[in-house]
Amino acid sequence: MDTTGRVACLGLLAILLPGCVAGPNYQKPVVAAPPEYRGASSAQAGSSVTSFGDEKWWDAFQDDALRELIRSALQQNNDVKIAAARILEARAVLGIVRADQLPQVNASASIANERFNEALGRPAVQTSVTQVGVSSVWELDFWGKFRRATESARANLLSSEWAQRQVVSSLVSDVADEYFQLREMDLELEISRRALTSRRDSLRLTQTLADGGATSLLDVRQAEQLVFSAAATISDLERRIEQEENSISILLGNNPGRIVRGRPLLDQPHPLEVPAGLPSSLLERRPDILEVEQRLVAANAQIGVAKADYFPQIVLTAAGGAQSFALAQLFSTPAGFWSVGVGTLQPVFDGGRIRSRVGVAEARTEEARFLYLRTVQQAFREVSDALVGYRKNQEVRSQQQLLTGAAEDAIRLASMRYQGGASSYLEVLDSETRFLSAQLTLAQAELHEIESVVQIYRSLGGGWEQ
Repeated sequence: MDTTGRVACLGLLAILLPGCVAGPNYQKPVVAAPPEYRGASSAQAGSSVTSFGDEKWWDAFQDDALRELIRSALQQNNDVKIAAARILEARAVLGIVRADQLPQVNASASIANERFNEALGRPAVQTSVTQVGVSSVWELDFWGKFRRATESARANLLSSEWAQRQVVSSLVSDVADEYFQLREMDLELEISRRALTSRRDSLRLTQTLADGGATSLLDVRQAEQLVFSAAATISDLERRIEQEENSISILLGNNPGRIVRGRPLLDQPHPLEVPAGLPSSLLERRPDILEVEQRLVAANAQIGVAKADYFPQIVLTAAGGAQSFALAQLFSTPAGFWSVGVGTLQPVFDGGRIRSRVGVAEARTEEARFLYLRTVQQAFREVSDALVGYRKNQEVRSQQQLLTGAAEDAIRLASMRYQGGASSYLEVLDSETRFLSAQLTLAQAELHEIESVVQIYRSLGGGWEQ
């Protein structure tokens, strides 16, 4: 068999041996998923098919203003754009790595003119050489080095895509969370303004009584304290509201500005029981888990890339073209040339470099495996925390409603006792302060309950599907 035939056989052999790939194939780590989430109620644990995380975000949140804010954030948020750019980068890297499996073909052309001066009786000589040619170099992927590298790059691309979905999921939850915080501050501001109006009326009445000698100046000063305290609370709330609007504006990709409101906090619908679904489905649902799993796939493939260096590199080369001293004769038969060759390079001694590179790849794979397991456990914890938080926040809100009702009735009784001369104005002052505090705490309890719904949605992997 001539040289051309042997080279052709080697190329055919490289095509027919795709299964010869160095390094271990990826095996998904075994995860012991609990049968149900800790902290789930009986209704939540009994929902084995549906999951709140399966709902689209526009179904999970029923406030039209909030939906519009989320849409704006998904279109304009810079973190989403950064994640999308990283996907483009990973896709380009995959194209570069995948190209290593194919032969490189280059074309060349040159024209060289040379003139040798007259010397030692030899006349002056001028030459002109024209050459065109095509050359090819192909490193055969006998040991799967380039296929493993492509596998790793493809996994990195998938990891970037899941990372982008994780950014989207977090963004949806962050916008909802901060919007509900804003509506809670609006509610606190409304409560404080009502309290300020009531306290100003009480101050005017106390001042009238003091002018008529029916009460003392001390009662007037105590009534003034209530007014000044409510006014200070309002100023602080107005500051916090503007700062919260600025924070939401940045999430939307805008400069600081006013945020359009929708439903009040107390009118926000949310389910009494949130279906959690099966814990095993969380592994296929949460984008951060899928992201770190693809990192593990990429790291595992790099072991094969490193181990392939133990074996010889086999390179096919070919070149052909034409060369002539006269341009008119460039494409004539005598002007043609060609060459075909095969070369191999086998490492003999490298001071342990290959072994160390394999060790690095194996260690990184082990690190990625433990990162995957840690991410899964953290996901189970976040779901459990959110479920128990929602249930307990409902209980806190219910008790706080009772406390607020009792504090309101205490004001009525304290006012009657004061007007009947049975107690001092200090008792009214204390009751007013306790009632306002109870109202504000109830508003925060309402917020915590709704925030728990958002946390459940985020922890179940909801929000990334658009």
